Amino acid sequence: MFSFKRFLAVVKARNLEFFRDRSSLGWNLIFPVLLLAGFSIIFSGDGKSVYKVGLLPHTEQSALQETRFIDFVEYQQIAQAKLKLEQHAIDLVVDIDNQQYWVNENAPNSYLVERILLGVSSDYQRNVTQGKAIRYVDWVLPGILGMNMMFSCLFGVGYVIVRYRKNHVLKRLKATPLSALEFVSAQLLSRLFIVMFMSVVVYVGCNFFFDFYMLGSYFDLFLIGVMGAFSLIALGLLVACRSKSEELIGGLLNLTSWPMMLLSGVWFSLEGAPGVVKTIADFLPLTHLVAGARLIITEGATLADLSYHIGALAVMTLIFLGLGAYFFSWNTDR
Repeated sequence: MFSFKRFLAVVKARNLEFFRDRSSLGWNLIFPVLLLAGFSIIFSGDGKSVYKVGLLPHTEQSALQETRFIDFVEYQQIAQAKLKLEQHAIDLVVDIDNQQYWVNENAPNSYLVERILLGVSSDYQRNVTQGKAIRYVDWVLPGILGMNMMFSCLFGVGYVIVRYRKNHVLKRLKATPLSALEFVSAQLLSRLFIVMFMSVVVYVGCNFFFDFYMLGSYFDLFLIGVMGAFSLIALGLLVACRSKSEELIGGLLNLTSWPMMLLSGVWFSLEGAPGVVKTIADFLPLTHLVAGARLIITEGATLADLSYHIGALAVMTLIFLGLGAYFFSWNTDR
């Protein structure tokens, strides 16, 4: 027979268990606030821009720059700006100092922005380029693969380490000659193989159906993937280096992964984003993985062109791995 007394006792016990778990309680209170704050910063502004115009280096100012609802992105090289225009990533390229502009005749938005420019000034020389738009699936591909790698690296390592610690597997390993650095490095190499193997299988399999756009080298793409996976796995090891609670590690891993999902250019370009957003994004390993892979795929960049992203990933990996090994705890007595 159903007993309300026993039923209420279990409900009370479960509620007390939840509210006494400070890590879970704190995460459920703080996470929505952080998410709302992140979106408010990313999408802040007087209004959403409708068009995007590329500007070459200039000393003079143009009346076009005072036009509302247009994002202006500066490019140092004309070749890079024209490639973005051909791919429909921007709507117009303007050289203010030399009074000329480039329009993509295959892009409707490019035609409309040209009308706006000519309404402001008719002194510009017109140049024409053509190009087929990159499909969104091609543009977002590096972000999706990078996001999948991020979750596999962080959660695949973090939860395993905590489970080993709770089940006293690490305590038994401590009695062996195995050092913390050896254990951490072995976990890194094992997860790296799994992540890269699965990423290659997913990419090759999907390529048969979607015929992905590719301008660069597959070898370079694989190498930037390896560098990014190394950094993300090392970050997962750092997050889990001392935790003994599966509830806590879940919150910490979500706290680590969500900013990267929002600020690393996975779903939308960071060009034209507020400076503070770009600064924060530069400290996130997923940003450099996605940006590097996207440059290889959509612009044909080489490893030399990606020296900044590769250097950032290498530095982050060394920092994460060093701190993870230094603070690593074998026991659950903390």
